[in-house]
Amino acid sequence: MSWFTAHPFPPRQALALYALAAVASGPVYAQAVPAAPQPDEQDLPITISAEEITGRPDRQLNLERNVELTRGQTRLTADTACYMRVEDEVTATGNVNMWRFGDRYKGDELQLNLETGKGYVLRPEYRLQMNNAQGTAARIDFLGENVALVRDGTYSTCEGPDPDWYLKSSTLRLDSGRDVGLAGKTVIYFKDVPIIGTPALSFSLSGARRSGWLAPSVGFGSKGKAEVMVPYYFNIAPNRDLTVYPRMMFDRGLQLGATGRYLGATGGGMYQGETHVEGLRKDRETGEDRWRVDSIHTQTLAPGWSYGWNLHGASDNEYPSDFSRTVAVSAERQLLREIRTDYAGRFWSLSARAQNYQVLQDPAAASNPSLTVPRPYDRLPQINFHAGRYDVAGFDWAVDAEAVRFWHPDFVRGNRAVAVAQVSYPWVRPGYFITPKLIGHFSKYDLDQHNYTGERKLSRNLHTFSLDSGMVFERDTALFGRAMTQTLEPRLFYVRTPYKDQSQFPVFDTGRAGFNYAQLFSENRYVGLDRVSDADQLTAALVSRFIQPDGIERLRLAFGQRRYFDEPRVRLPDEPLHQSRSDVLVAASGRISETWSFDSGVQYDATGSNLYSSNLSVQWQPARMKVLNAEYRYQRGSFRNVDLSAQWPLSARWYGVGRVSYALRSYTVGDATPGKGKLLESLVGLEYKADCWVFRFGAQRFVTAAQTTSTPIFFQLELNGLSRLGLGSNPLDTFNKSVPGYTQLNTNVGRP
Repeated sequence: MSWFTAHPFPPRQALALYALAAVASGPVYAQAVPAAPQPDEQDLPITISAEEITGRPDRQLNLERNVELTRGQTRLTADTACYMRVEDEVTATGNVNMWRFGDRYKGDELQLNLETGKGYVLRPEYRLQMNNAQGTAARIDFLGENVALVRDGTYSTCEGPDPDWYLKSSTLRLDSGRDVGLAGKTVIYFKDVPIIGTPALSFSLSGARRSGWLAPSVGFGSKGKAEVMVPYYFNIAPNRDLTVYPRMMFDRGLQLGATGRYLGATGGGMYQGETHVEGLRKDRETGEDRWRVDSIHTQTLAPGWSYGWNLHGASDNEYPSDFSRTVAVSAERQLLREIRTDYAGRFWSLSARAQNYQVLQDPAAASNPSLTVPRPYDRLPQINFHAGRYDVAGFDWAVDAEAVRFWHPDFVRGNRAVAVAQVSYPWVRPGYFITPKLIGHFSKYDLDQHNYTGERKLSRNLHTFSLDSGMVFERDTALFGRAMTQTLEPRLFYVRTPYKDQSQFPVFDTGRAGFNYAQLFSENRYVGLDRVSDADQLTAALVSRFIQPDGIERLRLAFGQRRYFDEPRVRLPDEPLHQSRSDVLVAASGRISETWSFDSGVQYDATGSNLYSSNLSVQWQPARMKVLNAEYRYQRGSFRNVDLSAQWPLSARWYGVGRVSYALRSYTVGDATPGKGKLLESLVGLEYKADCWVFRFGAQRFVTAAQTTSTPIFFQLELNGLSRLGLGSNPLDTFNKSVPGYTQLNTNVGRP
């Protein structure tokens, strides 16, 4: 055995020394050490070992038995090999194995130019480091250091010699530099059964997003008719993309849709937005053009100054019922159109907007007026001003002003100007606080004669006094064996507002506030500015919290009730009479352990001595992919619903997903007599998780209008490192929205 090391020589000069070992018996090793740190791959020295080396050291080295050749990140072993010095090229045969930048190739014969990275390997097996993909081929051509062309080969991310899924392609170009796989004529096999074929296919090797065809979606629309959608994704830039959705509906025709997203920065600041459009030319069912547009945009023009829009529209009332694929879209009947701009200083802000709505009526409203969807007032325009500061010589103050032009095709129209000024002086001390506050309400109306016969100019000036106070007591305790700090927080809130007759004032945007714990400490019983409730009332509340030493709140208990010393006289049209005391609110919520959490509330009618509303929700999540949810909601004369949902393993690889939302009693608008119970929404799903793929199947039923339902069926085969193939809507979106706490089984999926 002979050793040769040539430190001072560059790689090609050092090769001259290797020839001296040509007649040596046994393994021969030669090594050249580069002088410069971190050189390029082609400038690195070559390490060669073999049982026998012959040839001319300045031209060609013939290597026999147990050949090993290494340069940088390229390593080669074979039975025999030939290294050409001038060409810097190696040819190897017999049990060829090559490791190249983390990838491995095993074949019968190989040729590789070490300087350019070009060459080929015959009848190879290969494995890629980037995504652990593997396959076989008739031949692989290396077109450079980062590009390989697989001919008549297979590709899969499954382990083992018999993968569960693989694609077989005439040509497959693997470009790790550009992170893209590009296949020619391709058939995808699952369990050795061909499931889909395509003349071309592209995918990301690492799972990053890139341009290409998305998995086709075959399914049934909201009316149960067959449809096929084949999206194409354009990765325009790191901050811009566009997805085109050709959707062939066999009962209606070809619908074209597109969604564009963008995010960026200008000299003034950031901007972002998303726009979706879809349209169908001459619907075969109706003979009309059908379309839908949704667009959202926000942008900062300068420090403190921004603008944006929120625009939605549809061609007709029945568009959600005919084309919706989700519960949320089918229930959307008031489509907002709004443009706005905002400017903010250090202690003030100014905003202006124009807003109106397109109302899509329920198809059943023609025969049942109680189902009519109300049309909100248009604001054309609305201007808001806010200014305020905290702790100015101990005082907090704020001023809010608004000027709006309200327009409605059927109701009274007019202008409204409102200013609300408030000042308070908080005394905050350890263990207690007291906050007196004075509020001034100033309003003016200038009404049109349209559908109005009363006085056109109205004004209202009212003052409100409130006094908020509370205390905080603490003690050390334990909860379920854990050390805790328990608080006891009593609170009193008094409000006084004189009565003023407001029956002649129109109702543009005002309604009764929902009765909840936060509303107990509000000076006005209404949401909106058309009514200022008279008040002589006191709210008493008590809260107790259990807090861990690290500050996490584990449990909260709350009780509250409001008492009216004088019965409120200000009312909205058709509002029932008030009572001397409000309902009692009792609430409890928390995460009582690492696996259990709950939220509950009860509203008790103290005057009528009966329950007005209640809710209770419980979640048990002992581990990932294990969650159970149960919820009960009741409101007198309105609804009594039960909602159950879960994700749970059924075996080592099977998981179940489900949801049932059921109305124990159904009510019709304007009729307090309860009807029979009915199913509102249901979902049944199954998931199977293998090592390199996930299968999902599901069926869902939901209401699209008062008398119509949709029952989509969907499945999805998720192939790790490639794509998701499916029928119908995306099960992941459905499972996420239907089951709180749902955990996706797999995230290692290629994104075109």
